[in-house]
Amino acid sequence: MARRRNSRPTDRELTILRILWDNGPATVREVNEAMNEDQDTGYTTTLKLMQIMIDKGLLRRNDSQFKHVYKPAMTEEKAQKLLVGELLEKAFSGSAEKLVMRALSAKKVSTIELEKIRKMLDEFEGK
Repeated sequence: MARRRNSRPTDRELTILRILWDNGPATVREVNEAMNEDQDTGYTTTLKLMQIMIDKGLLRRNDSQFKHVYKPAMTEEKAQKLLVGELLEKAFSGSAEKLVMRALSAKKVSTIELEKIRKMLDEFEGK
């Protein structure tokens, strides 16, 4: 059965994407070693996850050399927009206000973060 392309990444797939976004293109072994820094993951598990991610359109593979090198099929920003958009619709009925208020109340926000948020809001308002 064919998988839906560009479907939402799972938590484990996001871990792999984050590794690739942070470190650049990598082999399965390199990704697996990075994953093992946080949680013991077998090589074959990592390989299977990455194969599924190819099918879902989340990764691209360069197999022109003996060692296949993988890279994300989307930028980190695009993935974040996809996930936030889905969360916005599902959990907040499309209300950006509710999403932002909940995000700000979920954990302590630093003064620097608040300044950046204020600046961004000013830019949206065209000030």
